[in-house]
Amino acid sequence: MNETARERATGAEDIIWDLSVFYQELDDPQIETDIETLKDMVEAFQACWRGKVAEMSAADFLSAYESLEAIYDLRGRLGSFAFLNFSTDTGNSGFQAAVARIEELESDLSQQMVFFDLEWNALDDEGAKTVLGDPALAKYRYYLEAERRYRPYNLSEAEERIIIEKGVTGSGAWTRFFTQLTSAFCFDWLGEEVNMTYVLNKMRDADRDVREMAWRQLTDKLQEKSMELTFIFNTLALDKANSDRRRGYASWISSRNLSNKASDEVVEALISTVTDNYDLVARHYRLKRALLEYDELYDYDRYAPLDLKESETFYVWERARAIVLDAFDKFSPRMKNVAQEFFDKHWIHAPVLPNKRGGAFAAPTVASANPYVFLNYLGDTRDVTTLAHELGHGIHMYLSGMEKGLFALYTPLTTAEMASTFAEMLVFQDLMAAEDDQEVKLSMLTEKIEDSFATVFRQISMNRFEDKMHNARRHEGELTAERFNELWLETQRDMFGDSVMITEEYGSWWSYVPHFLHAPGYVYAYSFGELLVLALYKLYQEQGDSFVPKYLDLLAAGDSDYPDRLLAQVGVDINDPRFWRKGIDVIEEWVTQAETLSRALYPEKFA
Repeated sequence: MNETARERATGAEDIIWDLSVFYQELDDPQIETDIETLKDMVEAFQACWRGKVAEMSAADFLSAYESLEAIYDLRGRLGSFAFLNFSTDTGNSGFQAAVARIEELESDLSQQMVFFDLEWNALDDEGAKTVLGDPALAKYRYYLEAERRYRPYNLSEAEERIIIEKGVTGSGAWTRFFTQLTSAFCFDWLGEEVNMTYVLNKMRDADRDVREMAWRQLTDKLQEKSMELTFIFNTLALDKANSDRRRGYASWISSRNLSNKASDEVVEALISTVTDNYDLVARHYRLKRALLEYDELYDYDRYAPLDLKESETFYVWERARAIVLDAFDKFSPRMKNVAQEFFDKHWIHAPVLPNKRGGAFAAPTVASANPYVFLNYLGDTRDVTTLAHELGHGIHMYLSGMEKGLFALYTPLTTAEMASTFAEMLVFQDLMAAEDDQEVKLSMLTEKIEDSFATVFRQISMNRFEDKMHNARRHEGELTAERFNELWLETQRDMFGDSVMITEEYGSWWSYVPHFLHAPGYVYAYSFGELLVLALYKLYQEQGDSFVPKYLDLLAAGDSDYPDRLLAQVGVDINDPRFWRKGIDVIEEWVTQAETLSRALYPEKFA
C-alpha cells in the first residue's frame, strides 16, 4: 500500500518488533538445534514417566512439571517466532512454511506427551487428593487440580493422539486458510490497492459517502468469497460438533466455559444481563441519529463520528505513546515502566502492511522471553485506545510471567481482558479530565459508549449468533450462506431494535470475524472483561491509591488460581448473578450523561 493510499504518515511505519530474543532469521541454525533438543526432551520425559503416573509421589510430580515447563518454554519459543513472523505477512511463503512445520512438530510432540494428563486424570480421587495435599507440590497444585476438570471428557490415548494428528490437516488447516484468505483481501480504493484494515477504518470516516463506499467494498468482497467462507464455517462447525459429541460435552459452549474456568451459571447470568439491557443500545443510537440529523441511521453509520471539533483528530505515533504512558504513570509508575519497555525494546509491530493480519493482539510467548504487541496503527482515536488495550494485555502477561512463571501466562479468556480494558479506561478518563470543551467531551463520551457497546453488547450479540449457528449446524445439517446471513441479521437486529436500519446486505458480515473460527465461544469473554473492569474501576475510584497494589498483585497472579478466588481478593464476587448489573449501570450513566449534554448543547435538534 503506497503513500497515497495511506494518505498521511503516522510515525508508526518503522515500529517493527525485534524477535531476536528467539532467533535471528528463519534460517538461523539455532532453530534446527532447538528442534532436536526439544525432541530429545520429550523422548526423555516419556521414558521417565510413561506408565508410572499412578505411582508418582508429590516429589515426582514436582520434577515432572519442572521438565514440562522447560519443554513448553522451548516449544513456545519456536512457535512464537513462527507465528509472529507469519502474522506480519501471511502471504510470505517462507513464513507459511515455518508455521506449517512448527504446527506439525507440535502435533507430533503433543501426541507423545498426551499420556501424562490422561494418566493423571485416570488416577482415582483418593490418590489424587494425597498428591495434591503434599506441601512440596504447592507451586503446581492448582494446575494439576484444574486439569482434572477434564476427566469426564478425556478419550483413550489412541483417540487423543489421532485427534491431535488430524488437527493439523483438519481444523488447524482450515483456520489458517481462513487467515490467509482474508488477510490477502485487496480493495481498489480510488485507484490505489488497500487491505481490509484500511477499508474497515474508513467505516469511521466523517464523510458518509466514504463510509458507505467502505461498507459496499467489504460487502462485495465477502459476497464474492461467500462460497469459500461458507464452506470453512460449515466445516469447522461440524468438526466442533463431532468433537463435542465424542467427548460428551453438553452443549457447543461447554468446552469454552471449562477452558475459561467460568461456570455455566456465571456465563448465563452475564448473557442474560446484557441481552436484557439491549434497550441501552437503541437509546444511544436514537440519540446519535438526532445529533447527526439523519432520517435513518444505517449499519454503515454506526461508527460515524459526530461532526464536532474532534472528528478530524489525528494522532502521530509519538503523541499516542505519550498519552498512553502518561495515563499509566498517573495510575502506577510501575505500570508505566513496564509499558515503556515495549517501546524501548521493540516489542511492538505497528504499521499497516500488505498481507499483514488484520486487527490487534498481544502474544504472551514464554516466560523466558517477553510478550509482544501487534497493531495496525492508522492514527485515529480508536488506535490510541487500542494501543492502550494491547499494552494492558502485555503488562498483564509480563507481570504474571515474571511473578508466577510460564503456566501463569496463559490466563483464561475471561480474565485475560481484565488488564486491557482497564488500561483503556485509564486513557479515556485521563483525556476526559483534561478536556474543557463540552462539544469535544460529548464526542469523546459517545465514542467511549460505542467502544463499550462493541465490547459488551456487540460481543454478546455475536455470542447469540454463534449459539444459533452451532445449534443450527447440528440440527439442520450444512448451512447455506443465506441461512448464516439470516441468523446474523436476526441477532444483530435484536440488539439494535429500530434504532439502526440493518440492511440485507449486512447479512454477510459474520464471515470475516476470525474469533468464530480461531476460538469458538471466545467473544463473550470481551463482555465479561469489560463489565468486570467497570466494576474494578469503580473500586479504584472509591479506594484510591490503596487499590493500586492490590490490582497489580491481581495481574501478577495471572492464571495461578481460579478467577473467582483471585477476584475475591480485591472484593469482587463474579458468582453473584447481580454482579454484572454493576457494569451495565456505569454504561447507562454514560448514556444518560450523553443525552443530557446533547440536549443542553443542541436543543434545536430535539425540539
